[in-house]
Amino acid sequence: MSFLTSDKPIQLYSADYYKACAIGGILACAPTHSLVLPLDLVKCRLQVKPGLYSSNVAGIASIVKNEGLLKVYTGLGATFIGYGLQGMGKYGFYEYFKKTYSDALGFSNSLVYLGASASAEFLADIMLCPFEAMKVKIQTTIPPNQVQNLTKNLYSGLVPLWFRQIPYTMVKFTSFEKIVELIYAKLLTKPKDQYSKLEQTGVSFLGGYIAGIFCAIVSHPADVMVSKINNASKPGESTGAAVSRIYKQIGFGGLWTGLGIRIVMIGTLTGFQWLIYDSFKVSVGLPTTGH
Repeated sequence: MSFLTSDKPIQLYSADYYKACAIGGILACAPTHSLVLPLDLVKCRLQVKPGLYSSNVAGIASIVKNEGLLKVYTGLGATFIGYGLQGMGKYGFYEYFKKTYSDALGFSNSLVYLGASASAEFLADIMLCPFEAMKVKIQTTIPPNQVQNLTKNLYSGLVPLWFRQIPYTMVKFTSFEKIVELIYAKLLTKPKDQYSKLEQTGVSFLGGYIAGIFCAIVSHPADVMVSKINNASKPGESTGAAVSRIYKQIGFGGLWTGLGIRIVMIGTLTGFQWLIYDSFKVSVGLPTTGH
């Protein structure tokens, strides 16, 4: 894009600034979600059919043996497109709402981060939802080439997706901002601007990884429910009825199926997302995220 190749610096909080943040979000989310797809595939199948695999490694090995090597990336297209669009909205709108809410309140703190991230994710999930539904349907149908009604009821899981993604993103952005703030205030000895851009992006990765652990725990029950609904929804059934029916089947304990692998997956994914996002911002002359 022309504004990224211009010699003129990007002005903070200008239209070009938010465009750059949106592009950074695409770059941060589409490749990272695609990279961890084998872990996501095993997680989704275990959520739908507990006991299908004895472990994560055994699950991947079984898929390679019985379905072929490339099948560990089942759902890649829907994942790349869906999470690219979500990343665009998540990061771009977060920066916009953070500035807007800070200006309206006259200060910037955790309340602003929570409100901005919730608002951004609400909009981002509208773009993600149909692709997430297709991804889960493809992943949880064995063999995947027998999936039916791929494009039906693509928004049936939107409400559970909001329940999964909005708390996830609120924790992701707010905890990241606070963790980075604490790292510079308590662990490092100099102000942020006295560290190199490489060192600053290293802090972004560490803060993102720690934030990702919290994200995984907070959003996991809704993640299980999204997988269940997209795999076994009934024609004409409301979201509330589907959630009630599935909860009666799996109970409270069932909502935590696959949590261990999701902590590893989301921690790694979130750390690299913040690393990529802030590295892109630095590459176009913008500051890294956080104080």
